[in-house]
Amino acid sequence: MPSKEVQPAWVKEFRKAVKASCPKGWLVMPCRKESMRVQVWKKSVRIADVTIPYAWNEASWPDALLRIRAAAKAYEESDRKLEIRSCFNIAHTVSSKNKTDWDSAINLYREHKKDRVKDSTWKSKYDPVFQIALKALKSSKSPKDGPALSKIALKKWKAGTPMHRHMRLALYGFLRFCVQEQKFESIWLPPAVTDKDVVTTKKRIGYPLTDAQILRLLDSFPEDENGCKWRFAFQCMAVYGLRPEDLRYLHTRNGGQEIWSNYEKSKGGKKGETTDARRLYPLLVHDVDGPVNWNLKEQLCICEQEGKNLLPSLGEPGNAGDRCKSYLSRRKVWEAIRKEVARENQELTPYSFRHRYAYYGHNRPKVDGTYRAPKQVAEAMGHELDTHLLAYSRFKTKDLADQFDEGVIPVKVAA
Repeated sequence: MPSKEVQPAWVKEFRKAVKASCPKGWLVMPCRKESMRVQVWKKSVRIADVTIPYAWNEASWPDALLRIRAAAKAYEESDRKLEIRSCFNIAHTVSSKNKTDWDSAINLYREHKKDRVKDSTWKSKYDPVFQIALKALKSSKSPKDGPALSKIALKKWKAGTPMHRHMRLALYGFLRFCVQEQKFESIWLPPAVTDKDVVTTKKRIGYPLTDAQILRLLDSFPEDENGCKWRFAFQCMAVYGLRPEDLRYLHTRNGGQEIWSNYEKSKGGKKGETTDARRLYPLLVHDVDGPVNWNLKEQLCICEQEGKNLLPSLGEPGNAGDRCKSYLSRRKVWEAIRKEVARENQELTPYSFRHRYAYYGHNRPKVDGTYRAPKQVAEAMGHELDTHLLAYSRFKTKDLADQFDEGVIPVKVAA
């Protein structure tokens, strides 16, 4: 009995790829002239047998696969009414006549989105993934289709995170634009969204810096001009509960009597709506002797009058958080605090200054011994109450341990 011919590994891989990316019944095989042919079967009836101009060898099958996928796509888009041979002709015409000019396509896509996407949003949530994609497409081992390109371009961001979602939406929208509007081959369509792309609803546990940690950190900053600017920035973040991006919008009003932030942040889930400018209210950092007044409002007012800048370079809009993180990461004290925090299974970030404000806002009593209402803390931080409670409800309950037996010394020790 003759032995069964052993297929080369590339043939198995080729056929597996055809099976995975084409409708059921599409088969690929060699023909007598050492080229390829594609057969299409419907149930047990062969409805097409097409020879395609590719050699039956390992070097040719990736390009052949792209042509087969394009033909299969055209067949499906015609609701399976076109002849298979016509679908291969369409695939050949598209691939031979249409130049995939990715740089021009990105420029056209920016023009397409100009009325809906601000320049700052484009720079922070579109351009990063496009630049990675362009680099991959211009490399010697460039991806051959949309799914492969997406895998490479999105690798930098962890699946399930908000930033991965932003980049995925930007890239997938661009690829659909290329195929539908710029007539790129249909192989460049993005892959389907899967469960792994869903953003996790579990928020990380942000750590609220203690006043002692803040003082310890600020004391470690250098006394040069740049160090003083960063010290002022983090003092403002701690005392006024600022987001890093708030820093670039700080100013005084009413003759220097009030300090405000004009930062307009998008309201999550409310398309087109942004937060309002808000007046800032201090929660001073305390040392062993009580509250420390750094006169931040007064410093800012004087510098405004003199035309000086008290703040460090924060980069392009949207990049303030990264600039803060970069500066802090170079401080040995910050790294020491980060290790302390990690032992408590919490995470230290530039937002820990803002978390500090929320924590003390809920838990440090006022001069008269009463506590602030949650709505007051929410408004001071630029939140709606529901949003604030969702993010900071863990700070709201005061002296909970005192309501139970925490720290109680038993009168009678159990035997």
